[in-house]
Amino acid sequence: MSKRKDKKPRVLFVCMGNICRSPTAEGVFRKLLDDEGLGDAIEVDSAGTHAYHVGEQPDTRTIAAAMKRGIDISWRRGRQVARRDFDAFDLVLAMDRENHRDLVAVAGPKADGKLHLFLDFAPEAKHREVPDPYFGGADGFETVLDLVETAGRGLLRELRKRGLIE
Repeated sequence: MSKRKDKKPRVLFVCMGNICRSPTAEGVFRKLLDDEGLGDAIEVDSAGTHAYHVGEQPDTRTIAAAMKRGIDISWRRGRQVARRDFDAFDLVLAMDRENHRDLVAVAGPKADGKLHLFLDFAPEAKHREVPDPYFGGADGFETVLDLVETAGRGLLRELRKRGLIE
């Protein structure tokens, strides 16, 4: 990601359906930015690699788990990632390796330098991928929140290190 003085950095979080992990990551990262007084310093969005839930709210369990931590993501509506997102965003952060592979297929060479696994920003985490909680119990949604909070803090550190935010 190059430093651009003319525009804010733009970050896109991506999972499969854009109803569990990526809207959670977007909401958590927005809260981290707000807590640091940086709410307007970075543009944040989320998307899914598949069109299963385009136009839908996040999963009700995702909304409930996030609300317990003071994060409202009920306004979010699912959308599918598009090739143009690789022009619009500085970082595209996949929740797992399968979505990373799908994103490489969408972006081709445009993925170079922009596409990462989100948990690359959380080297201290024991996971390397954010697990999909969709078919599990409530604890899976809590695990997602814990992981994306850790990775979100790591992403903030990296953006500061690169001089993209103060």
